[in-house]
Amino acid sequence: MSDLLRPDSALDLAGSAADLLEVLRETPPLTHCITNAVVTGFTANVLLALGAAPAMVDIVDEAGLFAGVASGVLINLGTPTPEQRAAGAEAVAGAAASGTPWVLDPVAIGVLPVRTALAHELLAHRPTAIRGNASEILALAGLSAGGRGVDATDSTDAAFEAAVLLARRTSGVVAVSGPVDLVTDGDRVLRLANGHELLTRVTGGGCALGAVMAAFLGAATATDHDELTAVAAASLVYTIAAERAAAEAGGPGSFAVALLDALAAVGADDVRAAARIEAGVL
Repeated sequence: MSDLLRPDSALDLAGSAADLLEVLRETPPLTHCITNAVVTGFTANVLLALGAAPAMVDIVDEAGLFAGVASGVLINLGTPTPEQRAAGAEAVAGAAASGTPWVLDPVAIGVLPVRTALAHELLAHRPTAIRGNASEILALAGLSAGGRGVDATDSTDAAFEAAVLLARRTSGVVAVSGPVDLVTDGDRVLRLANGHELLTRVTGGGCALGAVMAAFLGAATATDHDELTAVAAASLVYTIAAERAAAEAGGPGSFAVALLDALAAVGADDVRAAARIEAGVL
């Protein structure tokens, strides 16, 4: 990033994230998830713990209708069966018709042909937000062949150019998950340094974040907060909860349970106090 925003910008964002968390809990967003079969239950529990209302509707002839009444939609390509592929396309059309914000999580694209082609088809419909690891974002932008399955083989900073390119191409927000998360709308760039390594040791640690982003985008539609703020708020709340969970956990198993408890317990004041943010403009 070339220029830093004024010093209080990070404080402004932390405050906005805290405010959005309270809005989410006051008006629980109905969050429609077409997601990885491996993580469906965990993702639903994450949304419930946070205060959102999950709905895992991936049936053809229902997905489009449901996207039209949902607050936010997640399309996760972790296990893109033929029915999920058709339901995902249906949901994206339903979201577009109703103005529902939606998140694309291009899991493991690059080397694997079915999901890679599908990701590019969905990208043409301009998702409100894209969430992935660095290798997935590079592959989606056409700048790399992807990583090793769901594992990133590139650093977050390596995906900086790809993230900005995708954000400008879609007029949306791109979030690159890593030790330091990168979030951009093509003009502004945020680096969010909260989180814990144990998130990478639990199935669904990244996939559930995409659902949390969909929930925060849904909550933000009733406020003056923009999409960049909503996506950043989701990342901050989720990773701050992860830090609190890791402090209590003895390993990945207890961490998964502790994360649900921490998501339920994290409050607006915790977000304001714990957020670690660098904000800048291109």
